[in-house]
Amino acid sequence: MIEVKDLRFVYPNGVEALRGVSLKIEDGEFVAIMGQNGAGKTTLVKHFNGLLKPTKGDVYVDGVNTKDVSVATLARKVGYVFQNPDHQLFCESVEQEVAFALKNFGFDQETIEKRVSWALQLLGLTQYRQVSPFMLSGGERKRVALASVLAWDPKVVILDEPTIGQDYAQKEKLRQFIMQLRTQKKTVVIVTHDVEFVAECQPRIILMKNGKIVADGSAKEILTNPEVLLQASVIPPQITQTFHYLKDIGLPTNVIDVYEARETILEFLGETKK
Repeated sequence: MIEVKDLRFVYPNGVEALRGVSLKIEDGEFVAIMGQNGAGKTTLVKHFNGLLKPTKGDVYVDGVNTKDVSVATLARKVGYVFQNPDHQLFCESVEQEVAFALKNFGFDQETIEKRVSWALQLLGLTQYRQVSPFMLSGGERKRVALASVLAWDPKVVILDEPTIGQDYAQKEKLRQFIMQLRTQKKTVVIVTHDVEFVAECQPRIILMKNGKIVADGSAKEILTNPEVLLQASVIPPQITQTFHYLKDIGLPTNVIDVYEARETILEFLGETKK
């Protein structure tokens, strides 16, 4: 679905944000891009929908070079939810916000109404239908921005720091929704610092530092490798840290989420009683 070849990007002020990034993201894959501030994460994903064009190298989305098409053309396939929702919200009501792209893409009125209602219900925003998005909290505005993208059903969904401003219940809804997108064969890419959320979702993880990829692998492989995490300034999940401290009593060190932790501890206690 997405192929990046030796991507380099320099901002007008001379800052070299990407220094030879190459990767492939398969159709239907779920990927988390992690790393410290300034690592190049957001700069990278903005190339996936053409918001930025390579200084050198190439980016292909569904076989099309992003240099050859407009942002508007790519937007039909690639939905991008900004880290700061205020960068993409501008309509007078939540309903108008969610309907805006659908109208631009030429959907008929009946379909627009159905998709708007579906997206608002999905993200718990129905009661704010006629409210200005700027009257909502930061977390709610984030959900409005997400609804406005999901409504047109893009093949690729990019979420930049989706858990900021969300409580645990909303994070769990987001996790379940991402899993639902995966069953629909959508390609999902998230940029995040939320290591606990990543541990529960268990996507493929790409770690970045100083404009380069320093590690790429499964969630368990990456999140249980303290040397690699340290290199990218990422702290291991609390569960992983706890099991590391308990390794001397025989517990494994490769546990990353609470569900696996529970089963591992129960099994360990059962063996101990024997």
